[in-house]
Amino acid sequence: MSSGGRPPILAFGDESFKESDVDGFYVLAAAVFDPAVHGEARIVMSELRGKRRIPKLHWNEMDPAEQAAAVKTLADLDGFHLVAIGSPVPRRRQERARAGCLRRLTLELSAFDVEMLVLESRTATLNARDVETVRGARFDLPKGTQFRVVHEKGKDEPLLWAADIVAGAIRATKDGQPGYRRLVEDLVYEIDVETRC
Repeated sequence: MSSGGRPPILAFGDESFKESDVDGFYVLAAAVFDPAVHGEARIVMSELRGKRRIPKLHWNEMDPAEQAAAVKTLADLDGFHLVAIGSPVPRRRQERARAGCLRRLTLELSAFDVEMLVLESRTATLNARDVETVRGARFDLPKGTQFRVVHEKGKDEPLLWAADIVAGAIRATKDGQPGYRRLVEDLVYEIDVETRC
């Protein structure tokens, strides 16, 4: 519980990226819902899988009609989404770009009173890098600010899928398909990040 007895505000994050020496970018999206609707949002995200027996929903495994339906469903949920978009991202520099985006996202989420960011678990080493990045970013937050990052398996937390949908929609826009982004226009706040890669 947060101070005052209210549940902490959580964000759920996922990424999409394109490595390229010409037009590479890294998208780190964070979905934020009122704690009171977490249960409903998890059910809605789970229902998007339909009858497919897949462990988790993933943007890259959906066809365009499914992607559009997923974005429309997300737009109907009571939430907002912060997205850090880092560039450039040349080949083999995605982790540096991720760190820059994660640092900036930490600062932005904290300004919205988010206390914890849940990211999809990768490897122990990469998870530890995320923790170190957030720990470093906290030095730029006001004294006493509560913020931390944790990792969960994608199959175990459907709210991570919401962030995957947002990241996918933003990546599609960067790749010349803005239709998905328009469906969540009023719910997304984008931040440009200079990655220095």
